[in-house]
Amino acid sequence: MARKTFKFRLYPNRQQRDKLHVTLDVCRELYNAGLQERIDAWKNRTPVKCYDQINQLPAIKQIREDVAGVFSQVLQDTLRRLDKTYKAFFGRLQRGQKAGFPRFKGPHRYDSFTYPQSGFALNGRLQLSKIGNLKIKQHREIVGEVKTLTIRREAGCWSACFSVEFEPTHLPSNTKSIGLDMGLETLARRSDGVPIENPRYYRKAQAKLRRAQRRVARRLNRKSKRRRKAILLLQKAHAHVANQRKDFQHQESYKLVRDFGTIVVEDLNVKGLSGGMLSKAVHDVGWSSFTNLLSYKAENAGRQLLKVDPQYTSQECPNCHAIEKKQLSERVHRCDCGLTIDRDQAAAMVILGRGLRLQAETKPEVRVSVA
Repeated sequence: MARKTFKFRLYPNRQQRDKLHVTLDVCRELYNAGLQERIDAWKNRTPVKCYDQINQLPAIKQIREDVAGVFSQVLQDTLRRLDKTYKAFFGRLQRGQKAGFPRFKGPHRYDSFTYPQSGFALNGRLQLSKIGNLKIKQHREIVGEVKTLTIRREAGCWSACFSVEFEPTHLPSNTKSIGLDMGLETLARRSDGVPIENPRYYRKAQAKLRRAQRRVARRLNRKSKRRRKAILLLQKAHAHVANQRKDFQHQESYKLVRDFGTIVVEDLNVKGLSGGMLSKAVHDVGWSSFTNLLSYKAENAGRQLLKVDPQYTSQECPNCHAIEKKQLSERVHRCDCGLTIDRDQAAAMVILGRGLRLQAETKPEVRVSVA
């Protein structure tokens, strides 16, 4: 069984929006109170477990009408979320990583709540316990068994995210393979020479984002409604860019998974690459998100995604495998063996070759024809 999330836009009326905001505020307050209780318990050397906090909810409901107005399992899931965050903190400590202690959530830092098992129904409209019937734009059918429902607030808009378990339907067998060289001029260059364009959505939207950011900067009163409205406009502008990029990458990753049985990419350290002068361009192209989309789509379709060592892929000759250093400005690969080819395509061919050798080492019985 595999997991997948179906996301749909919600259109609540004013009364329903108020109830959604109240639910978020109650969950945020409960999260912060639970975190404070855990901090105090740690100082007093009296550990508190998740179920100890959940068992306190009935007593809290008797004295707090707003808490009683939230579905019980939503409240329980809030405390379970805190428990996961707390355990992840100690897990990072044990592994010697940068810990990052759980933070208290501000009014605009807590944007979702979850119905873990029940309390919701979808029949043309979305029925939410203690909230009502919400208008939903269900643009596609939900395939699989719904496990949880998360209601999310993003840039002033509301969405419903259904997490489902389903049996993946594998695509027909395909023996073609392709290598991808990630880049900045193009999102990727395929080993067969076909480029995957880089739309540069962030660069195109920079003027609009700059104006929105300046509007926020001019609102000096941090508690004013005008500043909050300006922040919301800035959030919407950034969300539009992110949605454009995500839509484009979904389409391109689907095409690759549809057409090829084996896809080979570089195992890039994107975090390290995004820390230099090209950080804005690296974030705009979205290598990590594109690779993640390829990964889960390939797994669900019965395809194979291989990641290979990126070292010297742009310096190695795909024909004779000789290593020759090139300046970044050199965009054509010329080798003493007589091969002259586009530099990015040559790198993609090297990546494909490494992937096929890796595949042969792990599954020698699989025969793959190069596209």
